[in-house]
Amino acid sequence: MSITHGGDVWRRGAPESWLDFSANLNPEGPPDWVRAAMAAGLENAAFYPDPRSEAALAGLSAHLAIPADCLLPANGGIEAAAIAAGMSERHVIVQPTFQEYARLCRQHRDASWDGLRTYAPEPGECLWLCNPNNPTGGALTRAEVLELLSRMEAAGGRLIVDEAFVGYCPEHSVVDAVSAHPALIVLGSLTKILTIPGARLGYLAAHPSVIAGLRDGLPPWRLNCLADAVAAALPGHAADFERVWALNAHRREKLAAALEALGARVYPGAANFLLCDFGRDMRPAIERLRERSVLVRPCGMFPGLTHGHLRLCVRTEAENARLIEALREACAK
Repeated sequence: MSITHGGDVWRRGAPESWLDFSANLNPEGPPDWVRAAMAAGLENAAFYPDPRSEAALAGLSAHLAIPADCLLPANGGIEAAAIAAGMSERHVIVQPTFQEYARLCRQHRDASWDGLRTYAPEPGECLWLCNPNNPTGGALTRAEVLELLSRMEAAGGRLIVDEAFVGYCPEHSVVDAVSAHPALIVLGSLTKILTIPGARLGYLAAHPSVIAGLRDGLPPWRLNCLADAVAAALPGHAADFERVWALNAHRREKLAAALEALGARVYPGAANFLLCDFGRDMRPAIERLRERSVLVRPCGMFPGLTHGHLRLCVRTEAENARLIEALREACAK
């Protein structure tokens, strides 16, 4: 299976020469405390990381407000997803969504968001839900996710919720429910909101009995020294996260209005990106944008979406304005 992701800034020249709207990263860059933590962590590069990840676990536990024995640190959200995929041979994936789920779950069938209300789980199934969803940006409420969890529990199945972007809408998170629900698996990533995709910091949260069953079958040293140091430094920075999601919400609203003024249909979103339908084949425009060193995420490869759909990251207001101008010119030709 051929997988396409955003953030491919290595094709020519320096990565920083691109104006990248294809990768859903915080445009402010890593906060000062993250840079300081990574600098300190680099001092430990000559040593193997702690195989127990005790400092990282303590930091993640405090940040997420859940017990440490409910957590597995992971080498990014994708490793957490790979671990979850190995927990069953029967998977149902709510589409359209992050394409890696299908690659990791070799035996799976698809469900639609519209069909979730009538979805009838079967014993042993794992239902995958990205919330807020990538690439559409929409999110189920916490109550809706917990109702879905009840149905999975009653059927003897599991609910896997990927909360990679929930830092932008924390009211939707169900991570605090894992300690009481062995059927709930929550995946998370901190690389996006902290802008450290190169450091790879994610986690899998689940009931302690589930974590204990997974831990012994995994390789050691899943966190490098940089990710380990950032995880350990998480406590005490809640205000930074609140500032980021509030600023993003303001910028997202303004960007949505500007895109609608261009004639695009903008899907309601709760994350740091927007899905737009321009009602035309955008592949020629995408190439014209690339010529101007502007990257966007085409979405024609997602089930149910077309070559008119683009996913656009929310960046700074000045960068968003540059995107709108570039789109206006690219679509005019």
